[in-house]
Amino acid sequence: MFKKRKTPYYNGMDVKNTALNFHPLEVKVILAYDAKAELSVEKIEKDLSFKKGSGNQALSWLCGKGVTAESRREKNLFYEITAVGKEWLENGSPEERLFNAALSFPGALTLPQAAEKAGLEGKDSGSAFGALSKAGILALDAEKKIIVKKEAREYFAPLKSVLAKALEGPVPSASLSQQEKNSVLSVSKKRGAGTSAFRVIEKETVFYRFTNAYEQSLSFLKEAGISGGEEGLLTQEMLKTGSWKGKTFRSYNINVPPSRLLIGRSNPYAQFLENTKDKLVSLGFEEFDGPLVETEFWNSDALFMPQFHSARDIHDVYHLKEPGAAKMIDEPWLSRVAATHENGGESGSRGWNYGFDREFTKRLILRSQGTVMSAKTLPYAKTPGKYFGVLRCFRYDKVDSTHLSDFYQTEGIVLGENVNLKTLLGILKMFAVEVAGAEEIKYVPGYFPFTEPSIEVHIKHPKLGWFELGGSGIFRPEVTLPLGVSVPVAAWGIGIDRMALMALGVDDLRELFSYDLDAVRSRRSV
Repeated sequence: MFKKRKTPYYNGMDVKNTALNFHPLEVKVILAYDAKAELSVEKIEKDLSFKKGSGNQALSWLCGKGVTAESRREKNLFYEITAVGKEWLENGSPEERLFNAALSFPGALTLPQAAEKAGLEGKDSGSAFGALSKAGILALDAEKKIIVKKEAREYFAPLKSVLAKALEGPVPSASLSQQEKNSVLSVSKKRGAGTSAFRVIEKETVFYRFTNAYEQSLSFLKEAGISGGEEGLLTQEMLKTGSWKGKTFRSYNINVPPSRLLIGRSNPYAQFLENTKDKLVSLGFEEFDGPLVETEFWNSDALFMPQFHSARDIHDVYHLKEPGAAKMIDEPWLSRVAATHENGGESGSRGWNYGFDREFTKRLILRSQGTVMSAKTLPYAKTPGKYFGVLRCFRYDKVDSTHLSDFYQTEGIVLGENVNLKTLLGILKMFAVEVAGAEEIKYVPGYFPFTEPSIEVHIKHPKLGWFELGGSGIFRPEVTLPLGVSVPVAAWGIGIDRMALMALGVDDLRELFSYDLDAVRSRRSV
């Protein structure tokens, strides 16, 4: 009988299978170092000529597979050249420029004159002279003229050396000589380095060591003849030219899950809104729309909501500061609505019996209800006619799973000689069942200043329980007659966001407007 060879494992890892499926970057690291080597991203990128970032990938993958493990961390300082430093490297530091000016006119220039020749401001020239004077390079004679006391090339060389190195990337402090360190200390800042030659950066270097899985991984790589230089793809060009011959290709692990495919798709809520519009248009409804900013007149007054009534408070909380009011309200609607409020006008009502404020009605607010568009449509509506809109509204509210302060309503009217309450109930049922997908519905008496009778429609959500979809009713004559309509008008204003809760299987209105792309991609559509 043959004994089945056991596959070596390290901490639960199948070492052989893992080793044979190493990425070329990982293979090159394992083959390049011995078991006692201490590795860092910077080290392997330099030693193996990896592109920037490849070292971090290789060590992260090896660490994830248990072949390397973090051994220690070390904090280091680096000097990064700024725009000021680049200008110094090209034209010289303030000290060097001041020295060159003094050298060109020995004993002839005062400090302000030398600063002008060097193109320096007073503050910079003073600091530069102070540093050169302290180093014994420049001095002032009895007439306050600058004299050169000694050569300064060796003084400037360390700073110029570090500036040149920094052009290639941040320079580690540990790589500098003591002279170079001294030269950059006074011209470096951690923060606000806009006026300094260097920005000081603190970096933490992570060091790694190989684990016990290294020896086995190395053995399997050598046994399989894997060098890290294998081709990863068989391309069309290789097949065409025959260059694939003699090349070694990486093995493929068919057990690796495929990359996630992110196909383009519509936002589920946006798609729901479009589907709702399509259904209503297919039933013969015409769509209306209007501005987000409305006047008090159309938002409330035209709907027979008294200007003094407390029930109106929830409809006028968002006011415009500039401009604060419209210039005018179209006639004859303003006069007719005003008369209806004051004494009932031609509606047969007693009205609200107060003096209608024609300036207040011009005040501009953010639309608080979709019914504003129903009112604006009435003067131009056909009889019989069916109209709807999906409208964004703004109303102060405590935000929770079923309430938002910025929300959408589907608003609509049906007008005609034979329109009645039964017509309205049929429309409400259509929204609850066909659009929202609800199985349990109930109608509740309600109150709105502009409809009589008034009805609220409620549906039952599997998790949230019963909640209101919106309000509806038959427009009162005080609304329709002043706007030129003499037939019954059924009207509704339903929270389409709430219908989407049921239709899309969502438990919170805020999820409909989520910026979490994964959550949006995984949400079901209708």
